[in-house]
Amino acid sequence: MRNIGAKERSENSKEFEFHARDFDRVRELIYKRAGISLADSKQEMVYSRLARRLRATGINSFSDYLNSLEREHDSLEWEAFTNALTTNLTSFFREEHHFPILADFVKHRKQPIQIWCSASSTGEEPYSIAMTLCEAFGTLRPPAHIVATDIDTNVLNTASKGVYNIDRVEKLSPDRVKKFFLKGKGNQDGLVRVRQELIDMITFKQLNLLADSWPLSGEFDAIFCRNVMIYFDKPTQGKILRKFVPLMKHDALLFAGHSENFLYVSDDFKLKGKTVYELSSGNAANGRVATNHLHKGSL
Repeated sequence: MRNIGAKERSENSKEFEFHARDFDRVRELIYKRAGISLADSKQEMVYSRLARRLRATGINSFSDYLNSLEREHDSLEWEAFTNALTTNLTSFFREEHHFPILADFVKHRKQPIQIWCSASSTGEEPYSIAMTLCEAFGTLRPPAHIVATDIDTNVLNTASKGVYNIDRVEKLSPDRVKKFFLKGKGNQDGLVRVRQELIDMITFKQLNLLADSWPLSGEFDAIFCRNVMIYFDKPTQGKILRKFVPLMKHDALLFAGHSENFLYVSDDFKLKGKTVYELSSGNAANGRVATNHLHKGSL
């Protein structure tokens, strides 16, 4: 009798058949839709997340599910498909060294301050920015506004509510928790809610960084684009970075993730500090001129 290996037993026990060609199709579709490049090692993750969509839609095979997506380009299922394959790892004051830099930077800026958080996930990053601005200006209503975007509508819904399990704030100082959060009572015990003043500082909206136009207007003092470029290949990274240029004031800052290096992708930026960039001199001037060519939209 032929011995069956562990991997083959696992594949045979799957609820849905999932072949290499299915994985290749998923990779192609999510790349075209969101610019995300899935590594070969993500096959099990893709199966696990999309199997939930097959159950939810009542479709019995990956092939049929992907066929339905390709037939209906405007289907609401595209949103669910994209949400399922988007990774949202975040925390309050993640990569903490950026926030003192931001606090010092905004104190010397013309007001009001405009900041874009381009991958806001469930909200911890834009709320960390908001707390930093409150501390920098010594008020819960600083002269600042934050635009927080993400491709995933599910996480944006969570972010806009500002409600978290209390363990999400355990690493924050007691002073910050007391100043910026309200603790739940009764059936809300174990939860915290961000203060309304912080929520009021932020506009949450859905945005696909791969879209031809972005519903943004004006120029930002700072853009946070942290730990999202790692999901894109270099051509896609370069395209996004070029589109940042006209949305930045000539002396604005761009904050990147700890494992991201934009110098190998684009000459539009130069390094100012640890994973903090500013426009190169030529692009600082070109960015102001190019602003008029971007899609305009209200914040």
